[in-house]
Amino acid sequence: MSQPYRALVWMLGFLGLVGAACAVLFAPLLQAFGATPVFNSVILLVFAVGVLANLRQILRLQHEVRWIEHFKRSNPDRAHAPPVLLAPMAQMLARSDRRPLTLSTASMRSILDSVHLRLEEQRDLSRYLIGLLIFLGLLGTFWGLLKTIGSVGDIIGGMTAGSDAVAMFDTLKARLQAPLSGMATSFSTSLFGLAGSLVLGFLDLLSGRSSNRFYTELEDWLSGMTKLSGGGGVVADGDSSVPAYVQALLEQTADGLERMQRAIVDSERERRASAEQLTELNVQLSKLSEHMARESRGMAEFSQSQQELRVALKTIAAAQGGHQLSDELRSEFRLLTRTIAAAMDQKRPS
Repeated sequence: MSQPYRALVWMLGFLGLVGAACAVLFAPLLQAFGATPVFNSVILLVFAVGVLANLRQILRLQHEVRWIEHFKRSNPDRAHAPPVLLAPMAQMLARSDRRPLTLSTASMRSILDSVHLRLEEQRDLSRYLIGLLIFLGLLGTFWGLLKTIGSVGDIIGGMTAGSDAVAMFDTLKARLQAPLSGMATSFSTSLFGLAGSLVLGFLDLLSGRSSNRFYTELEDWLSGMTKLSGGGGVVADGDSSVPAYVQALLEQTADGLERMQRAIVDSERERRASAEQLTELNVQLSKLSEHMARESRGMAEFSQSQQELRVALKTIAAAQGGHQLSDELRSEFRLLTRTIAAAMDQKRPS
């Protein structure tokens, strides 16, 4: 799925451009802000809340995308954090015992409807703040106009005929400060309110595009897991459809058959593994039997050699006539005894 961080980069870039424009026009903006600081402070506070709300929408979408990617790779019970927008879908998929996961058409539509409602709900605050900025700007405008009209009425009521023209002109200049202050109030609040609503509108547009892209990609992903059921369609005469309980029974039967098929496949796999292990065991037993047969033949040959040697020694002893054996014959006997002992050590199993 696409990453909502791209929209966040666009938002931060646009806010950077707005901040640069405000830095260039800092002196006139500060003068306009001073016309009615309380009203303009409220407008700027609402603007800051709107910016944070739009950034929070992008971060929440990024969290949902991470959960979906984690779900694709592993079990949803081991996800790093539960989702907010996709909480119903997470609970539904966690309770499902189908592997691979499949959804019915009704389940998919229910999930998409709940996600769409939650996406629209999280954008309600941003839309309300855009309208509130426009309202505050117009409210300040009308407030300033009321002050201006009242001040002009006071000026007109205070003018008297026959007075000195110079004094009357000085009085008029002094009294014109009040209506000019009212006009400054109306124009400054309109400036900040409409400019703030313009910026928030663009941020809301970017967050709305990210939400729509997220919803579209979620719909595509769920469509790949949706299993179309022929039990919910219209019958041939077009008068009625199959009852819902029959469709649910058919889906449960299909799930049971799928589980049985998987169990049969697993049992066949285990049987083949057991057969391979038995074959390997027979091969090892055959090799062991051959080795023991060779050992038995070797021991028989060795026993026969010892018997022949014993007969030969008896023959030599009888030929000597009971006389003592010579030194050379004794040395030969010792050498022969050591050779037999070494051969016995080699034949003895370790």
